[in-house]
Amino acid sequence: MHLTAEHAKCSGCRACLLVCALENFREINPARAALAIAGHFPSPGTFSIRVCDQCGACAEVCPVEAIYLKDDVYLIDAQECTGCLTCVDVCPNEVLFPPINGDDCPVKCTSCGACVSICPRDALHLEGD
Repeated sequence: MHLTAEHAKCSGCRACLLVCALENFREINPARAALAIAGHFPSPGTFSIRVCDQCGACAEVCPVEAIYLKDDVYLIDAQECTGCLTCVDVCPNEVLFPPINGDDCPVKCTSCGACVSICPRDALHLEGD
C-alpha cells in the first residue's frame, strides 16, 4: 500500500498533518507528520502534497538495515536505527524527517491511512500495488 495525492484537490487545510501526528505519536503537532503540504505562492489556494511512495531508497542506504519491507511498506526498526540520518538525505520526496523531541529515529510514513480518512477533499488515497 502506498499514498497517492491529487494536488489539485488540496485546500491546504493541513488536517492530514494533524491526524498523522496524532495517530502515530499521540501528539497534536504537525511537525511530527510523515507527509508535507507546500503552498505555492503568489497563486493563492495552490498546494502540493508530498507523500512517501514506498520507493525503498531509504532502505537501500541504511548502513544497519534498520529499514525493512513489511506488507509492501518500508518501516523503521527503532531498536536498530543509529540515527545517522542517511535515509533522510536520500528521500526523493523529502518526506523522511529527522527525529524531534529527543527521539533517535527519523519519522516515516507507515501507510496507516489516517490522513486519507480525514481529508475533507479526498486529495489523498491509499492504493495497493
